[in-house]
Amino acid sequence: MCAGYAVIKTSHAIRIVCVLAAGTLAACSSPNADWQKTSAQGTVAAYRSFIKDHPDDPRVQQARNRIESLEDQHAWTRARSAATQQAYRQYLSDYPNGAFTAQAQGALTALKETAAWQAARTAGTATAYEGFVGEFPHAPQATQAQAEIDRLAGYQLELGRYRTTAAATAAAQQLRSRFAGVLTAVQVIAPSGAEKLTTLRSQQMSRAAALAACAQLRKARQSCSLVKVQAKAGGLSLSGI
Repeated sequence: MCAGYAVIKTSHAIRIVCVLAAGTLAACSSPNADWQKTSAQGTVAAYRSFIKDHPDDPRVQQARNRIESLEDQHAWTRARSAATQQAYRQYLSDYPNGAFTAQAQGALTALKETAAWQAARTAGTATAYEGFVGEFPHAPQATQAQAEIDRLAGYQLELGRYRTTAAATAAAQQLRSRFAGVLTAVQVIAPSGAEKLTTLRSQQMSRAAALAACAQLRKARQSCSLVKVQAKAGGLSLSGI
């Protein structure tokens, strides 16, 4: 019947053949064949299509895992391409347990260290460098920051020693009043260990500033001596110069 119909209606026969061919292709489609095709493509879209076409297939969970892995990879690629603090924070927020979490955290920390170091250098003050060391004690720039702290604020003036704290406190008030332009602070250091006298010391400053301040104080007949503040585990120590 079809052959006869093909003789009478050739164009219709062609259509019938096409429909039959399409039906044959559909019949050849199977979960196994689709999975092989999906795996070969290896894209998020392909795995989603497989899940849609075969929702009850035992490989659906595997497809979902693969989608999650691919999306994680794509997100990390975007973050690394942008290479900004915001991009790495976004990745860590979206994939807190992602495959690249450690790398993202490391990259973010490095960027934060670099930004903080640049800010400290721009400020150029002992306080700025101390803040950097306090926040990033293990940063590659920490050693240089400590050297800058020592240069800018590694010295004090010892201004006298007193038998009682009361006498030292009174003397500190007088020094602050007399030398307000030189001494921005006078510290009263209580005795400790074998030391039995209360000591007065100035604010921390650079060596050059300390020498200049001491010279000015001596002109006014105020005794002083230069001491270096040495950073060490457990606090600071002083050494006379």
